[in-house]
Amino acid sequence: MTRTVMVIPTYNEAQNLSDVVARVRTAAPDVDILVVDDSSPDGTGTIADELAAADPQVSVLHRGTKEGLGAAYIHGFRVALDAGYDLIGEMDADGSHQPEELPRLLAATADADLVIGSRWIPGGSVVNWPWPRVLLSRGGNLYTRLLLGIRVKDATAGFRIFRRSTLEAIGLESIQALGYVFQVELAYRTLRAGMRVTEVPIEFVERVRGDSKMTPEVARESLARITRWGLAERRAQLRGGRAAPAVGRDR
Repeated sequence: MTRTVMVIPTYNEAQNLSDVVARVRTAAPDVDILVVDDSSPDGTGTIADELAAADPQVSVLHRGTKEGLGAAYIHGFRVALDAGYDLIGEMDADGSHQPEELPRLLAATADADLVIGSRWIPGGSVVNWPWPRVLLSRGGNLYTRLLLGIRVKDATAGFRIFRRSTLEAIGLESIQALGYVFQVELAYRTLRAGMRVTEVPIEFVERVRGDSKMTPEVARESLARITRWGLAERRAQLRGGRAAPAVGRDR
């Protein structure tokens, strides 16, 4: 039987965590949950401990400091790999990713090494986003595709499932990005490793409780890092080095 875990990073998600965990457990009863809490001052860690005490399929990883989304995921991925999970997923704790769509992502792992829940392929959508944020996300993803030479339509998406072999192949120990651009780096590394990426349409719903962690500073840092990667890739191609990955698969 395939063992699957969803890694859910948290920072000040006391208003949302219980609901998200309950919905995941209902939508995919065989899937375990690993909550990775970065010492939330609002008591999120205590709520996570209570959920774990009541359900053996829920566990909690407490981190001493807040080091960024990527750092939390990498720590959670390593714990999941050490525990022997076959499929390792990621999703937000704020309710933006709909747990009811998780079974479709799981089904797509049958012929993919990485499955991405995509907002920007046919059938995908966003709910309650102002138009400037839609333009920022669509524009950022277009910029990423053009600069890195990949066809993934939603490389910044955070609703994903990896095969353990994918995470082992891309080298978590050498990941550079610890913020939101971490998502782009993992998709890019997966394609560069010659692995199969499938996008599945999802509905992304803007959080209704709590504050978004996305800021203009985060967006600027992400674009700057993608620009550096893209320029380095082009220099490598001009020197006769590796070609940029060109194939992403939509589903």
